Amino acid sequence: MSTRETYESLNLEPKPIRPHILAAATVVFGEDYYSGRRETINLSGFVQLNKWPMPGFEHKVDENGYAQFATELISAPEVGIKGFSYELDDRIQVLSNPFLPNSGHVRQIVPGKNFPAEFYIRRFGILESSTLRLAHRNVIDIYGVVDSVPPFKKPLTGPYLGKPRGDGPFDVMAAPNVVKGTTLPEAWYPANDENQPVGITPNLFFAPSAGPCMSMLVDPSMIMQTSLEGQIEVEVNGKTVRVDLAGDYRKAAGAEVLLFGPDKHDEGPGVLAQLARVAVVGHSPELGGRVMLRASWPRVSGGTLGEGNEDSLSRLKFPGDLHIDAEFELVTPHETLYAANSVHVNGKMRGMEATGTELKLDGSDTALVTVDEQPKARLTGVNLVMRDALVGEHAAVNA
Repeated sequence: MSTRETYESLNLEPKPIRPHILAAATVVFGEDYYSGRRETINLSGFVQLNKWPMPGFEHKVDENGYAQFATELISAPEVGIKGFSYELDDRIQVLSNPFLPNSGHVRQIVPGKNFPAEFYIRRFGILESSTLRLAHRNVIDIYGVVDSVPPFKKPLTGPYLGKPRGDGPFDVMAAPNVVKGTTLPEAWYPANDENQPVGITPNLFFAPSAGPCMSMLVDPSMIMQTSLEGQIEVEVNGKTVRVDLAGDYRKAAGAEVLLFGPDKHDEGPGVLAQLARVAVVGHSPELGGRVMLRASWPRVSGGTLGEGNEDSLSRLKFPGDLHIDAEFELVTPHETLYAANSVHVNGKMRGMEATGTELKLDGSDTALVTVDEQPKARLTGVNLVMRDALVGEHAAVNA
């Protein structure tokens, strides 16, 4: 008879897990869930997960042989996720409510077998922008299937089993090691000083798709948050127009680039790169007014930094070539347009601080299509320059 596993065999350390997190939420703005405009917002940040065998957290095996251990997502000023909203033209951040328990567990799906395992968190969140502070009334149950602890997602892999297009609604099939909210939609109301929702008129909703409060833990070697400015060229109705764009990383705009040294992936030598978030805003009369270029949430913008033979991040030589197959989307006042194919952008990084790196379209352009694949424009040029940057191993939400 085979030995029945419990999580004690993992020899987990009695300390928190503090990884980087990539996330998304599909938000409906206003007080009417059915007529409000949807926007899928890419978020990222820094999370702290307390867990057994830390004091106060238990490990148990129930009468049916299922082992599990307790976890808690904590609240702290530097812990949370942030992103830029086109609709609000503002940074938003989502934090754990410090007055309510964000508790959960990792539990065996098959008794006596540690993985795959159920990952579950009872989520009580606070949503903040420069003008809003919102809370929700009901718990948001976050659920997923994981195959390790910590459940790090393989670098440069997407959140879905497939590559859906659009901001929904559609069914969501999450990949392993990706968790999602399962009790949605949920209304968010103005919050008082105790983070309690006030009144009966909501300001926004979290929707069940396309990014239903989704998140995944990643383990990059380095995180670059950088302001961006530059231009894109778009062909609209046979006319090529240039759109000036800019985004400040302090407002969760600009770009976030993740670097994975060879110790963080299984692709052999070399440093992998991911353009995890992009949000740069400008104005184009031909496209209807204010526009925003963003990175796709379902489709990963992946690439490399360096020569490809580095056996560690420290072996990078500068200036170094940064190559990204970027999956772009263009938000306009009337609709969101999706790049039919990735476009190759590259630039030379002078150093790890990233400032001054110029990313240019190199190669084929791509059609910009509606969610039902109708071509509306072409993305024919990209020239974005990294300005002020914050580079480090962690990306605190208050940075």
